[in-house]
Amino acid sequence: MELIAGNEWNGMLAICPKQSVSMLTRDGVRLDADVYYPDAPGDFPVLLMRLPYGRAIASTVVYAHPAWYAAHGYIVVIQDVRGRGTSAGEFDLFAHEIDDGFDSVNWAAALPRSTGQVGMYGFSYQGMTQLYAAIAQPPALKTICPSMVGYDLYHDWAYEGGAFCYQLNLGWAIQLAAETARRRGDAEAYQRLYSAGRNLPLADPVCPQSELLEQLAPDSFYHDWLRHPTPDDYWATLSPCRLMAAVDLPMLHIGGWFDTYLRGTLRLYHDLAGRSRYPQHLVVGPWGHLPWGRKVGAIDYGPAADSPIDQLQVRWFDQFLKGKETGLLEQLPVQLFEMGGDRWRGFERFPERSPQPYWLSSTGLACMGLDQGRLYPADVPTADGDLNTPGDRLVHDPWRPVPALGGHATAPAGPWDRSALDSRSDVATYTTAPLAADLHLAGAVRATINGVADAPSFDISVILSEVRPDGQVFPITQGYLRVIEPTEATPPLAIALQPTCARIPQGSALRVSLSASCAPAYTVNAGSGRGIMGDRLIDAQIITLTVSTDPAHPSCILLPVLSADG
Repeated sequence: MELIAGNEWNGMLAICPKQSVSMLTRDGVRLDADVYYPDAPGDFPVLLMRLPYGRAIASTVVYAHPAWYAAHGYIVVIQDVRGRGTSAGEFDLFAHEIDDGFDSVNWAAALPRSTGQVGMYGFSYQGMTQLYAAIAQPPALKTICPSMVGYDLYHDWAYEGGAFCYQLNLGWAIQLAAETARRRGDAEAYQRLYSAGRNLPLADPVCPQSELLEQLAPDSFYHDWLRHPTPDDYWATLSPCRLMAAVDLPMLHIGGWFDTYLRGTLRLYHDLAGRSRYPQHLVVGPWGHLPWGRKVGAIDYGPAADSPIDQLQVRWFDQFLKGKETGLLEQLPVQLFEMGGDRWRGFERFPERSPQPYWLSSTGLACMGLDQGRLYPADVPTADGDLNTPGDRLVHDPWRPVPALGGHATAPAGPWDRSALDSRSDVATYTTAPLAADLHLAGAVRATINGVADAPSFDISVILSEVRPDGQVFPITQGYLRVIEPTEATPPLAIALQPTCARIPQGSALRVSLSASCAPAYTVNAGSGRGIMGDRLIDAQIITLTVSTDPAHPSCILLPVLSADG
């Protein structure tokens, strides 16, 4: 599948010198932007990106330089949002992006030599500004390309499975606080924040309150995110998903299998694809949040994994802003990179097949030996002989929690060899026999674990990996759940792992790894049930988590198995 086929790349236009221009919002705040014009006669559509990191960077960590887009016949506008870069006003996370987005789109549409047609692109915060602008429904906004977004800010960004995403949230808060210090000219604060950003102050794995941010950024969003550990009205007010019902535009949705915001990308895609009158295309590569290239973690996925997004976006904008027939609408709208197959696979819609359960079985020693826990597909008896035991007991010690390694929720993201982690006695592992044939997965992955603990609250981490014949173990996907005040009536625990698309080759095996922590990706559960603002490290309990592998109370992982050709 050639994602960039059907477009002509010869005849790129020369570019005029960059212009720095300003506009005023409806409440009189000046927003600054860099504008790139093609050096050619005629009028052109506008591509707008709005970001909080200083417009000179222009998301070039994952996209081509804006001049490249301008050379394809677009006026490209890269704008500092309110209170960031050189724009005036006070930055308040996401609070002004609906009104400012509306005003910015209207302003961009009226630029000299504009056709009045505007598209938006960008990832992460720049993806969010597209959604907020679309909520305001400016008539000039014709299409957007949101990448790696938190559609529901609580579930898709700040928390996962009820657990605070500690490492990534703190790192981002420090980055934004450093930008505030830079704007103030506070060199000492900037230096302290810069240093902290390269060596995150994660000394307390239980309580994520930050003395550094309390001192240097008392108005940071980070403090609000900690004060709202459940999906209450605070999140409902901020989250785009609550405001998008009237929005209907052609959208190109972009995500990565190891991106921490993949949940939001897919939630947005499913919402729009289920109701939109317009094309909704989805592309998910093997990437983490950044960069988007063939080498992810410790694995090289080959040349097909190099990002096709710039070329694809130009085709998308040519289709919807210039009215060109690019061939995009004749291609399958969902393109998923198959990790391990190292190829793109096309689908009419995101795969939703009946999942196949793989059952956990054990001698009772799945924490003590890699050959003591087994993973069986549905068509094989769950257990017999010495495997017919009640289950396994994992002892979680907050003094030495199981560390995060790769995956989507920590940095650096991606697949890294976790064979040493799986050998720990506080990790239970369940492994299939070597596969007799290639196994292809595409879609949602869930685990159903019959688990109880001896504490009012506990966590459970579930990681699905490929075990290679040489003993290396590379994660495919993972999920996390925080359980608070379980009761005897608590049903089996349902843990959503990140969706995936992967080929596990013949001779490799599948493994499920369970633990009661994944630090510092998530805060360590102290076991009290008081929550992250009430717990202290000194009060953290040793927790015993019992996982049932009894056929009468089974545990399993549900896998989206499909054929090699879909």
